[in-house]
Amino acid sequence: MADFNESVILDAIRRHADGLSRVELAQATGLSAQTVSNITRRLLDQGVARESGKQHTGSGKPRTLLEVVPSSRYAVGVHLDPAVITTVLVDLAGTVVAQRSRQTPSGGDTDRTTADMAASVSALVAETGIDDARVLGLGIAAPGPIDAEAGWVVDPPELPGWGRYPLRDRLSEATGFPALLDKDVTAAVVAERWAGAATDSRNLLFFYLGTGSGMGLAVEDTVLRGVSGNAGEVGGLGASFSARTLVDEAIALGVLGTEYTCLDPADAQRGLERLAVAAGDGPADGIIERLAIRVGRGVCAAATLLDVDTVVFGGPVWQLLSDRLLPTIESMVARSPFVRPTHPTTVTSTTLGENVAAIGAAALVLDRTLSAQPRSLLLV
Repeated sequence: MADFNESVILDAIRRHADGLSRVELAQATGLSAQTVSNITRRLLDQGVARESGKQHTGSGKPRTLLEVVPSSRYAVGVHLDPAVITTVLVDLAGTVVAQRSRQTPSGGDTDRTTADMAASVSALVAETGIDDARVLGLGIAAPGPIDAEAGWVVDPPELPGWGRYPLRDRLSEATGFPALLDKDVTAAVVAERWAGAATDSRNLLFFYLGTGSGMGLAVEDTVLRGVSGNAGEVGGLGASFSARTLVDEAIALGVLGTEYTCLDPADAQRGLERLAVAAGDGPADGIIERLAIRVGRGVCAAATLLDVDTVVFGGPVWQLLSDRLLPTIESMVARSPFVRPTHPTTVTSTTLGENVAAIGAAALVLDRTLSAQPRSLLLV
């Protein structure tokens, strides 16, 4: 209970950029003034929080405001994408302090790739000069399907040779950091709630466009993961996407030459960059418009089903094509007879850039460690 209350206090402070006084914390959390005082003293002693100024409320003594110290703790995030592996180090505010990326090796040598990922994590922390003791842990975002409980990736479609692989435990052992594994689209939702475009939304849909596509979901401030951690597959909504398939379509229609043929997932990026440049040409616009309509229909269906107020898009392909995709999708949501009858729905791009899933992987650690988790109160 003490740990839970501490998380409640820290979460409340974190969500208010201007800081909160102890009186406001008691009002916001429902905890007693004495409990708030004890917990805030502990957070100050740990260096996680600090006094940031005074609040004048009229007559009487000014109240002292408290804020989170972003540089007091850190988390590492790794995104295993079929095209590129991205590693980031973020502070408590979700700000990226350091990052590095490399092309995902082909051939399916999982142990070698995992060893390289671990080396990248260790090097990233070392080059910042941050003490390992201030790193809360390592989050891993991977394409589905996954076995969330066991920490395994399970035959990812675009990662041949991986099979069933205990990625979470192997990386934890190699780096010395406690580790979490989640789907990349789920990690992206956590990133948006922690530091992105949806920090004020309790009901959120995140649509990811990268090597593949997927949807992350939060309802009433709770991230939805499903029974096995694999919620968010969009094939049933007709909104599935493959970067390789989009490039193949462009080649078949003569928009791209055969030199852009994809031999592995990393090749698709080059073709998509060329397709983005060709936007404005009739056939190229047709390809992108058809993609926008497919995604828009899926998003409208999901937004209706879940009654969300915010739809965020992100991922490497989204970053390339957002100028063409967003107007069509935004218009479809606005015209939907089901999405907007009782409340407005914000449709926007992520503010976290193309590495949103890697940032989300780190945010998994921050969220698990520092946010109030009601499940922690369950007696077992």
